[in-house]
Amino acid sequence: MKKIGKYITVVFLLAGLLNSCETTDLDLRVSPNDLAADQADPALLLNSIQLAYAANIFDISLLGGELTRIEYMSGRNYFNNYPGSTLDDVWERTYSSGWGDDEVYSSDYDLGIFTNVQRLEDINATSDVDYSFHIAVGKTVQAHMLMLITDYIGGAVYSEAGDPDQFSAPLLDDGEAVYASALALLDEAESLFVKNTGTVGATDFFYDGDTSLWIKAINSIRLKAYITTGNTSAFDAVIAENNYIDEVEEDFQFQYGSRELQPDTRHPDYADDYTPSGADLYRALWLMEYMQNVDDPRIRYYFYRQTGATPGAPGVDPDEESLACSLAVPPIHYQESEWQYCSLPNGYWGRQHGNNEGTPPDGFLRTAIGVYPAAGKFDDSDFAVDEDDPSYDPTVGLGKGGGGAGIQPIILSSYVDFWKADNAMAKGESDAVVAEFFRSALTKSMAKVRPFGALDPTADLSFAPSEADVTAWIDGIIADFLAATGDDQMNIFADQYFVTLYGGSAEAYNYYRKTGYPTNLAPNWEANPGPFPRTFLYPQTEVITNPNLTQKTDMTGQVFWDTNPASPAFPEAQ
Repeated sequence: MKKIGKYITVVFLLAGLLNSCETTDLDLRVSPNDLAADQADPALLLNSIQLAYAANIFDISLLGGELTRIEYMSGRNYFNNYPGSTLDDVWERTYSSGWGDDEVYSSDYDLGIFTNVQRLEDINATSDVDYSFHIAVGKTVQAHMLMLITDYIGGAVYSEAGDPDQFSAPLLDDGEAVYASALALLDEAESLFVKNTGTVGATDFFYDGDTSLWIKAINSIRLKAYITTGNTSAFDAVIAENNYIDEVEEDFQFQYGSRELQPDTRHPDYADDYTPSGADLYRALWLMEYMQNVDDPRIRYYFYRQTGATPGAPGVDPDEESLACSLAVPPIHYQESEWQYCSLPNGYWGRQHGNNEGTPPDGFLRTAIGVYPAAGKFDDSDFAVDEDDPSYDPTVGLGKGGGGAGIQPIILSSYVDFWKADNAMAKGESDAVVAEFFRSALTKSMAKVRPFGALDPTADLSFAPSEADVTAWIDGIIADFLAATGDDQMNIFADQYFVTLYGGSAEAYNYYRKTGYPTNLAPNWEANPGPFPRTFLYPQTEVITNPNLTQKTDMTGQVFWDTNPASPAFPEAQ
């Protein structure tokens, strides 16, 4: 999970060094722990805060996606698959005085978010320059990270954070208190943004210094807090102010670049999949199968097929070398499920939840990440083109597609509309009211995803769905939702929420634990994978160094807002 830092950290730190108002010599600086406030460049501190946050969102989204079948999970046993080291990097980027162990992390600015926000406040207290914008950004992402860490491990350090002299072994605050503290931080951030002091030469990687959009992001993080905790009245109060992320142009996201070397600024999944030796990652079979079953127009944007046939699929011979499970007899619990155990037709070559087989020579066969969100290739079925045709290019490779200049979704307008629909359900609103929010969410997701096709300059976009196709498809999904009841209706909604969260799946894990939907997820390859994780283990690096923290013995502890029955009784699709 540390890979994202290797791809994006150096480029922006170097850019900050070259473009900041002050020129300094890194060789003359003392260690990060001893760096005096007046030696630090606030612009570079802000760079470090933003990059640490983007890296954390990537890692947390991947974990959330794995557990909800949006991304592929490789281990059969949950406890063994997610050891104490799972969230080490996220924790270090948030709190530590040095969040990397690679040589690219040698800058004095590579400190945790908490540390650098405090340093900005110290600088601001003694400076003639007003760095309110820097601090406001820092407090915004600090608040969001506190919520997410609480969501994923059950609590977080806040009241004793950032003061190692007094609290060398800080205690974790309970989750409800952390959420309250995070909301207070958002209040502080908003009051600073309202001053509108400008960026003072700093680079804002998210909104280019537009404080009005940052305030929309703050309100949207508040919505995230209230929908997660079930506070419908507070949610409605934010909506009533009408100042949250509501349009695609306002989306909260991190933009990657296309530089391949020195440093690599590409989307991490692109860098892994578009290599001279082929794709390195597997796409989640459940997500591809579901999208294929409902003929989802986004499928050609999400996934790039390198072949039109998968071994073992109907009408295709199995192949033990390239896809060992194509010769396997599915276990009983898979035979009883509605999902494919190993392969799909039409070349959607991925892996099912918990598949722990080794890595065969399938780098130029497996399905790669597509043009959304990683700026890979748009799937125009080019594997079916005659090999003598100049447009024949059915594989991944360096620089192909959009070159990796994709995005890390954080909070998109489509997500917010799903939250509005979820909130309406919680209040007992009619299906018609929920359906309008649902329709708006799908419409905005399509508006977000479809322009990514143009990032692939060689793509045949005649394979892209037309506006009429998209409208008809959305109409069909909404009609199915309105015609269904009970679990069937909830599964339609939750399935589409998960599809929309592709690439930014942090909230999928929360929704799944909060509601138990969708109940139609593919099962783990292992019939008895152990209890579904309700929270992750504590970061092992903190457990080792903090005598006040004892590692959990299991992952069944529930975060304060998760009031559902204990695992393994819940959720239904373990």
